[in-house]
Amino acid sequence: MKEMLFDSLHTGMGKVLDLRSSQHALTATNLANADTPGFKARYIPFDRILSEAMESGNDLQMKRTDELHVFAKGGDPDSPDVEQLEAPPWAEDGNSVVPERENVRLAENALLYNSVATGMSRRLAMMRYAASDGRA
Repeated sequence: MKEMLFDSLHTGMGKVLDLRSSQHALTATNLANADTPGFKARYIPFDRILSEAMESGNDLQMKRTDELHVFAKGGDPDSPDVEQLEAPPWAEDGNSVVPERENVRLAENALLYNSVATGMSRRLAMMRYAASDGRA
C-alpha cells in the first residue's frame, strides 16, 4: 500500500530532509568546537551525493535484499560519507572551523531544508484533496 501512495520522488524528498538534518547537526557541532584546538570541521558533500544519485538513475540502482549486502556507489544514504576540512595554514591551533563559512552553510542548509519540506507538504496536501474527492 505504501508503494502505491508514495512514489520514488516522495521517498527521495524524505532522504533529502534526512541528509539536510544531518548536515545541520554537523554544522552545529563545527560551530560549537570553533575554539577546540585540532578540531577538524566536517560536512556532507551533498552536491556530490546528489549528482551520483542522478547519474545512476533509478533503474540502474542496486537494491539490497539482505542486511549483510554492502552498498554500491555512493554509500549508505542513511549514513553518508562525511568529509573533513583541513585547517588553513594560518590556523595556529590546527582548528579548521571558519565561523563565517559555517554560518553560511547553516543558512543555506536551512533554506534548502525548508524548500524541500514545503514541496513535500504541498504534495501531501494534493493527496488529501484527492482523497476527499475535492471537498477540502
